[in-house]
Amino acid sequence: MRRILIINGPNLNLLGSRDPDLYGTTTLAELEALCEQWASVHSLEVETFQSNHEGALIDRLHKASGVVDGVVINPGALTHYSYALHDAIEAIELPVVEVHISNVKERESWRSHSVVSPACVYTIYGRGIDGYRWAIDHLVHRTARSPRTLAYATGTDHQGDLRLPDTGGPHPVAVLIHGGFWRHHWTRDTMEAIAVDLTNRGWATWNIEYRRVGLDGGYPATLQDVGAAIDHLDELSAENHLDLERVFVIGHSAGGQLALWAANRHRLGEDDPGAGPRVLPAAAISLAGVTDLETAETSNLGNDAVSGFLGVAPRAEAYRVASPMNLLPADRPHLVVHGTGDDSVPISFAHSYVEAARHPGTLVELLEIDGADHFDPITPSSSAWAAVVDRLSTL
Repeated sequence: MRRILIINGPNLNLLGSRDPDLYGTTTLAELEALCEQWASVHSLEVETFQSNHEGALIDRLHKASGVVDGVVINPGALTHYSYALHDAIEAIELPVVEVHISNVKERESWRSHSVVSPACVYTIYGRGIDGYRWAIDHLVHRTARSPRTLAYATGTDHQGDLRLPDTGGPHPVAVLIHGGFWRHHWTRDTMEAIAVDLTNRGWATWNIEYRRVGLDGGYPATLQDVGAAIDHLDELSAENHLDLERVFVIGHSAGGQLALWAANRHRLGEDDPGAGPRVLPAAAISLAGVTDLETAETSNLGNDAVSGFLGVAPRAEAYRVASPMNLLPADRPHLVVHGTGDDSVPISFAHSYVEAARHPGTLVELLEIDGADHFDPITPSSSAWAAVVDRLSTL
């Protein structure tokens, strides 16, 4: 991938002045400059275009065919009714990522429907201006290592991206579980960078999606989905030469909670929110993980994130079943990775968890990364991720 096109539709020329509480104060010119900066990290050239007219947007898409390698588009209000735009995206046969600045799923009901999405390879919303950066990254990662997106159950969010290394199997498997405080506008694209890196290193990666809060997720549905996604490896193993004796679950942030839960769910018995596990992880790696739901809820971590995740569930039961702290002692290796500069999930969560896990026979280790922030452990160019990779080979 060498060149991408950023297209902005109706009213996005008013960025910075139009409803700044909703869309932010960044102007369109500043956004376009940021996109060039974010693309330069990947040595990409950027073309930008904005119009308030449907026909002009369609014409610009047509001209992109054979000229650029991918497109990021914010169609504005055309999102909800422009089948002509949908058809233009399909016609150019380029990977196109749809992006929206606001959380369109939590505004007027009509904004939650997109006729453009089915023609796009991915949709990102609700992450503010930074959504464009994630969209650029997604184009890069899917080009570097194109995944097979496979369903592990029925339903939109019951799917995962399988990437296989070029070497012969059987392959060790990294199950990747994204974070985002269990909220629906954060999706598995956030784990794609390390998925590509691990696949290049000889791992099969299974980057899973699950139901999230606001889209039928939360306790216990989210746990059921994670368990089902991991168990689905049993069906994928023969065709894809997967080594089910070397399945590692790797979760970031709230995904760290899910990874630690998944590595201990076999000990829950009848309390398991899903069926008993068919695939038992060999180890769990928590990257900046939420290791204690009770402390996270009482401290209002992530602006009531845990309260949203647990909903109306009786707390004593939910903590006992879902909180990694309450699932100790662990009977298989757990690596807890956390940066001292993390201001989203304080490193005290890692310290408390590892201290509570200090029992004879418990295999829980802390990898503390000086100065690392919340996203460094899932950034392949960071020293934090390099330390994780070095440690993976010894687990």
